[in-house]
Amino acid sequence: MSELTPEAGGKSFEQLKQRNEHGAEYWSARDLQPLLGYSQWRRFENAIQKAKTSCQQSGNEPDDHFAGAGKPIKGGKGAIQEVQDYHLSRFACYLIAQNGDPRKPEIAHAQKYFAIQTRRQELSDVSAADRERLEIRKQATEEFKALSGAARQAGVQDRMFGIFHDAGYKGMYGGLGRDAIKTRKGIPVKENLMDRMETTELAANQFRMTQARDKLARERVNDQQQAIRTHEEVGKEVRKAIERIGGTRPEDIPAAEHIKHVEKRIKGAAPHLELAEEDAKGLKGT
Repeated sequence: MSELTPEAGGKSFEQLKQRNEHGAEYWSARDLQPLLGYSQWRRFENAIQKAKTSCQQSGNEPDDHFAGAGKPIKGGKGAIQEVQDYHLSRFACYLIAQNGDPRKPEIAHAQKYFAIQTRRQELSDVSAADRERLEIRKQATEEFKALSGAARQAGVQDRMFGIFHDAGYKGMYGGLGRDAIKTRKGIPVKENLMDRMETTELAANQFRMTQARDKLARERVNDQQQAIRTHEEVGKEVRKAIERIGGTRPEDIPAAEHIKHVEKRIKGAAPHLELAEEDAKGLKGT
């Protein structure tokens, strides 16, 4: 879809573009109204107001993208009267489409158009640390599964998986197994330990699991007790590395908030839109 056009006649979105005294591009809301399927100005203005709110919530200044203006139109018997209008930046037009009535096919069409055409980078108000932690938690889950598979190939029986994984923890946490770590950190028994690890601790455990999996395969371990010892040895080596570089011992890192809360915060956060330089100028053109 390369163009946003009316269903029957009239000018396309790009053809409606104008330039103000600053040389910045803008669109008249009155011109845009029929293109987006609105027959009543009152309803269209509601979408504009919602778009202005979204603009502010996204970390951008509404006045840079929505400017009140008057538009002369012909009334009865050729009389000219001025009606309320807005001059809209390209970003403002995008936000109006996003906040328009989704039941209107014109709005759905416009949303698809802007998804392709708009020049923007979408970030999040949620800190990068939240996203990093969530991503590493997901990776750790996959690595746990991969290590379990490697342990099974190395001769670890299913009933011994708890002991096998605990061995890695004991090596890395100074002799503390999973349950002992939870007790030390005040984590409820039923919670998954990795769900309460902060980013650095998660990354260290992911590294432990990766190295243990590789060592089992590299040394062609095929004995249950040897596999358990191997995992504990790897955990000890990771612990030594942390101590050599002056890092905090993993058992001394406080429990973090549950990963589900982080995920919920990321999903519920209002998006922050960092515009490309040209669009960030908005109606000022400077």
